[in-house]
Amino acid sequence: MRLTVNGTPREVDPSRAPTLLAALRDQLNLTGSKLGCDHGECGACTVRLDGDLVYACLTLTAACEDARVETVEGLADGNTLHPLQQAFITHDAAQCGYCTPGQLLAAAALLEHNPHPTNDEIRAAMSGNLCRCGTYPKIVTAIRAVADTPADAPADTP
Repeated sequence: MRLTVNGTPREVDPSRAPTLLAALRDQLNLTGSKLGCDHGECGACTVRLDGDLVYACLTLTAACEDARVETVEGLADGNTLHPLQQAFITHDAAQCGYCTPGQLLAAAALLEHNPHPTNDEIRAAMSGNLCRCGTYPKIVTAIRAVADTPADAPADTP
């Protein structure tokens, strides 16, 4: 079956990968999304499916025919990091990094819908993503830096 991943049409075999996460990782070699809990509780596998955040570990590949999928690999523009990626680096928001792909996609979706969220809105939007290292304050700081940055300023400028 066909789906569009990070803007590129791709073919996957749902019989070999029952979940979208398995298709992305095992068939398309897009390993940014992680398998954490395998129950949709941690957010490490978060991707965007037709613009909506979903847990790829719970999403059936067969249900994604002709869908648009965005993974963390699709955030950067070539070698240019997305402003959120740069902010996570600048503000040390990624410690072990396991949750970071899901955190980044959730943050990008938040800022797309609400470019200037409050800290409470940031925390609420990020609540579906667990960080075992406990770097939540740094994640909020990184998102805040991008939200407070004018569109034409570098991402690491608070």
